[in-house]
Amino acid sequence: QAQLVESGGGLVQAGGSLRLSCAASLRVFRNNAMGWCRRAPGKEREFIAAISWSGESLWYTDSGKGRFTISRDTTKRTGYLQMNNLRPEDTAVHSCATRDGARWRGLYEHWGPGTQVTVSS
Repeated sequence: QAQLVESGGGLVQAGGSLRLSCAASLRVFRNNAMGWCRRAPGKEREFIAAISWSGESLWYTDSGKGRFTISRDTTKRTGYLQMNNLRPEDTAVHSCATRDGARWRGLYEHWGPGTQVTVSS
């Protein structure tokens, strides 16, 4: 049974927006930090955003600052990544992940299969 499932990916023109969602099981969501990563064809996986369990600590990769917003709804056990002003270089499979700990920094043990984001120029 999948414990993390992403949705919200798709095809969008440059400058457009997408909101990715990550539905989580109770076991991998409660008390855990959450992050988002992406992997473009031929490239290494890149960590792009993270949020602590309390929601008070956020982190973004430099290319995402000012464009991406990470959040989560604890009542729905769902995480979100709002992506604005998308660029062709954002094209990748985007995955969410959680780690067994409240702080966002550290090893992430649980991963979703990912959702494809394609940005056309």
